[in-house]
Amino acid sequence: MTDDSPGGAAEAADGPSGLRSLLPDLAPWRASADFRRLWVSGLISGFGSFLTFVALPVQVKELTGSAAAVGAIGAVELVPLIVCGLYGGALADALDKRKLIIWTEAGQGLLSAVLLVDALLPHPAVWPLYVVAALSSALVSVQRPALDSLWPRIVAHEHMPAAVSLNSLRWTVGGVAGPALAGVVVAYAGLGWAYGADLVTFAVSVVLVVRIASSPPSGAAAKPSLTAILEGARYAWGRKELLGTYAVDLAAMFLAMPLAVLPFLADELDAEWSLGLMYAALPAGSLVVSLTSGWTSRVHRHGRMVVLSAALWGVAIAAAGFVGDVWLVLLFLAVAGACDMVSGIFRGAMWNQTIPDELRGRLAGIELLSYSVGPTVGQVRSGGFAAWWGVRASVWSGGLLCAGAVGLLALCLPKLMRYDVRTNEHAVRLRAGRAAAAPAEA
Repeated sequence: MTDDSPGGAAEAADGPSGLRSLLPDLAPWRASADFRRLWVSGLISGFGSFLTFVALPVQVKELTGSAAAVGAIGAVELVPLIVCGLYGGALADALDKRKLIIWTEAGQGLLSAVLLVDALLPHPAVWPLYVVAALSSALVSVQRPALDSLWPRIVAHEHMPAAVSLNSLRWTVGGVAGPALAGVVVAYAGLGWAYGADLVTFAVSVVLVVRIASSPPSGAAAKPSLTAILEGARYAWGRKELLGTYAVDLAAMFLAMPLAVLPFLADELDAEWSLGLMYAALPAGSLVVSLTSGWTSRVHRHGRMVVLSAALWGVAIAAAGFVGDVWLVLLFLAVAGACDMVSGIFRGAMWNQTIPDELRGRLAGIELLSYSVGPTVGQVRSGGFAAWWGVRASVWSGGLLCAGAVGLLALCLPKLMRYDVRTNEHAVRLRAGRAAAAPAEA
C-alpha cells in the first residue's frame, strides 16, 4: 500500500527509488545516540538469551528424561507473564524507565549466574531451573513495557515506523542466528558455557543502558495500582482502532500458530531432516521484510496493513498445511513469517505514534499480553486439533479460521480500517505535542 494522498506522487518522486527505497530507513539510528545504545544492547543481550532459551530445556531433558517436565517450563512462565506484564506497565509509567530497564537487566544477569552455578555442580538440581524460568518471565514482563514505552521518547515521531522496523530487524537476526549459535555452544562447549556467555551479555547490556539519558515519569503519570491498570484498560477499550490491533494479533496467534505441531508435520511429510528449517522459516521470512522495510515509512493507513498482513498470515499457514511437498511447506512458512513481521511493524507504529506518554507503559503491558499469551495458548489449540483431527488438518484449519476471524474483526472495527496516521486525532495531538516540546528541549 502506498500514499494515496494528492501529494503522494510528488513525495514518491522526491523520495528514494529503486533498491535503495527498500533498504531499512536508518533515520532513527543517525538521529539518536540513545536509540543506537538501546538497539545494540538489545542485540547483544538477545543473543545471550537465546543461549539460555535453548540450554534450559536441554538441561531439563537431560536431568529428567521427561517431555512433560520440559513442557512445564512454559507453564511456570505463563502466570508471571500475565501478572507482571500488567503491573509492569503501571511501573513503567510511574518510575524512571531507564532505571527500571537497568535493574531488570541486572536481575536477569543474576539469574544466569544461578543457572551457571547449578550447571557446574556435580549433581545439578532441577527445581532451580523452574524458579529461574518463572523469575525470568517476571523480569521480562516488567522490563518490556518500560522498554517499549521508552522508544517514543528517544525517537522522533515521524521516525517511529523506521524505528519499529529496525527493532524488528534486530529481533529477527537474533531469531535466525541465535538458536543456531546456541545449538552449537550447548552441543560442543556445554551448558556452563552457554549460561556463562548469557551472563556476560547481560553485563555488557547494562553498561550500554547506563549511558542513555534518564527517563523520569511524566507529571500526569499515576502511581502503580489496580486503579491505574484499569485506567489503561479503559483507555484501550475506548480506542477501537487500538483495540483492533490487539484483537487481530490475538486471533492470528491463537488460531494459526503452528510451532507445537511442526515436529509431527515433518514426520508426516517423511522429512524429519526439515524440522530445523521449519522452525527457522518463520523468522527467516520476518528477516527478509526487516531488511527491505524502507517502504514502511511511506505507508500511512496502518490499520489496513495490520488487517491485510494478518489475513495473509492465516492464508499462508493454511497453504503450508494443504501442500504435501516439504519445500512448499517451508516457502509458505517463510511467507507467513514475512506477513507477521509486516503486521508487527504497523501495530508498533500505531501504538507509538498515538498513545499518550503517561499511559504508554500500561498500554505496553496490554500489548505484551496480546502478543505473548496468544502464541502460548495457540500451542494448546494446534496440539488439540492435531490429536483430534490430524496434523495437517490442524495447520490448514487454523490458517483458514485466522483469515476468517481477521476479516470479521475488520468488519466489526471500522475505525481500524479507517486509521490514517496523518489525520487520526490521537496521532495529530501527539505529533503537535512533540513539535511544541522540541524547542523547549533544545
